[in-house]
Amino acid sequence: MTAPAILWFRRDLRLSDQAALAVAAAAGPVIPVFILDDDTPKHRRMGAACRWWLHHSLTSLDASLREKGSRLIVRRGKCEEQLANIAEEFGAGQVHCLRHYEPWWRNAEKAVAKRLDLQCHDGNYLLPPGSLTTGGGTPYKIYTPFWRALKDHMPPANPSNGPREIAAPARWPGSDTLDDWGLLPTKPDWATGFAAEWAPGEAGARKRIAAFANAAADYDRCRNLPSQEGSSRLSPHLHFGEVSPATIWHCIADAGGSVDVFLGEIGWRDYAQNIILQFPDYGGRSARQAFDDLPWRSGAAADADLAAWQQGRTGYPIVDAGMRQLWTTGWMHNRVRMIAASFLIKHLLIDWRQGEQWFWDTLVDADYASNAVNWQWVAGSGVDSNMFPRIMAPLTQSEKFDAAAYIRQWVPELAELTDPAIHDPESFGQRPRSYPAKIIGHREARERALAAYDVMKARGN
Repeated sequence: MTAPAILWFRRDLRLSDQAALAVAAAAGPVIPVFILDDDTPKHRRMGAACRWWLHHSLTSLDASLREKGSRLIVRRGKCEEQLANIAEEFGAGQVHCLRHYEPWWRNAEKAVAKRLDLQCHDGNYLLPPGSLTTGGGTPYKIYTPFWRALKDHMPPANPSNGPREIAAPARWPGSDTLDDWGLLPTKPDWATGFAAEWAPGEAGARKRIAAFANAAADYDRCRNLPSQEGSSRLSPHLHFGEVSPATIWHCIADAGGSVDVFLGEIGWRDYAQNIILQFPDYGGRSARQAFDDLPWRSGAAADADLAAWQQGRTGYPIVDAGMRQLWTTGWMHNRVRMIAASFLIKHLLIDWRQGEQWFWDTLVDADYASNAVNWQWVAGSGVDSNMFPRIMAPLTQSEKFDAAAYIRQWVPELAELTDPAIHDPESFGQRPRSYPAKIIGHREARERALAAYDVMKARGN
């Protein structure tokens, strides 16, 4: 019998448009494997919200594999060790995988390749990160020219269907059970609201695409309105690779209207991967070194403010609504993410890395590249970023983007307030006792942030 090949799953939990699976399945028997490796990423081990998603996504993947005559083997430990053990015991000739670009996954691929015949394939991005360069042959650092160049290579190749059946090996390796891993929270179960929002897995991704296809033409307007369902909500499905970006492109690209704005967001995801390929430590180090001299707040008062932000108790309704939505559902509306991030960095003058870490643990779509690039964009510390002195006014943003219904949903103690008082109940003299006063005034916060920026500039001279 032909020696089996190992299919190494990571953030590519799908059977359709899966190049590694297609090559492995065409050659003979396949042993699909997912390894929970918390050692290789070290402090970047998967966050709690993503672990909830992972449990359900792997359950879905195993069911899909069984429909095709296969199954998913799950192991825990270092990837190279677990894969080598399976290969040795079952005589596997090759290991196939989709290439990943997070620094710990690149290290893992190198470690596996030293011991086994590792075949890496592309397919998690519109173009392989690093393959698109400027006329001078250097990687892009600025999004706009990157996106302009990327569009010249679009549309991507048509997505392929998954194999009709997957040949099984003569016998199967031993496997953990997902329950062994304790991915789901129990004491307490803080994820009770997740199931109402999400259907992890490839089938859930297809349903999400179908639902969004009808609204994609109006994306540019609706994506900024928290009270409307204007976002695609495809980010966690993309993060876990339950759908390829090529599949989304071909399903959505002809929607008309402002669909190009949405396609640009898919391009931003590619851009973020290109940035971490150039700067692997982007999630923990400011790209602009001058920001090392910015006097971020620390100590007990800053810690208390950070906790208030995390809990949605800042006294700014739009910020609090977003933070409570995040805790309840593992997701936050895109416009509100920017408002909440800006508030932490510039109103509270707390290091952007504190916010990045909180999002890493609480978002079901916590992608290393996108999370880091977005936080550094807001902070002004990124290679392509907003300027620090451009300080977002959350109360103005709330009214401008008609967030009243969104606030009523997530900050129920304000639900009885009318517009425009709900955006700023304290200024209207209508703040309920159950809702906190503003943690800091907008003008005071702005002046403090600009003063800190001036200190940073002076230290750099």
